[in-house]
Amino acid sequence: MSVGFALLGLLEAGPAHGYDLKRTYDERFGAGRAPLHYGQVYSTLARLLKHGLVEVESEPGDGPERKRYAITDAGITDVAEWLGRPEKPEPYLQTTLFTKVVLALMTGRDANDLLDTQRHEHLRLMRELTQRKTRGDLADALICDHALFHLEADLRWLELTAARLDQLAEGIAR
Repeated sequence: MSVGFALLGLLEAGPAHGYDLKRTYDERFGAGRAPLHYGQVYSTLARLLKHGLVEVESEPGDGPERKRYAITDAGITDVAEWLGRPEKPEPYLQTTLFTKVVLALMTGRDANDLLDTQRHEHLRLMRELTQRKTRGDLADALICDHALFHLEADLRWLELTAARLDQLAEGIAR
């Protein structure tokens, strides 16, 4: 996800300080990730300012000047165009897991053990996400569902691969 577009989208709700944008970003989009660094927020805001997508509103008062950022019309247009563009589906044609299975077979290791270990890890994460889903709000439930559906597809692949290991081993031996 583009941090710049996310910050622009958050600014459509109204002007905000960089630290408020960081906090909102982390709350809405940071689940399961490392928090966004303040340096990344401010460097992204500087780039958006340079391109005319945000503007700075200063707040008068005692103490250091505090910058509040507001989205410009050009920024609103950019967010609208970004939201309207479909994301490229990721086909996962060469995953690390596939590489491990092939290398296990090539080196004479037990690929079934590798697949079992991975299956257990997938199931552990699925239990964790299911618990999180029941405790969270609708947005949390939706992101958990997205991850769960991908994990289910991975489990189907693990089962299919386990069923075809002998054939794969023969093809690799040639």
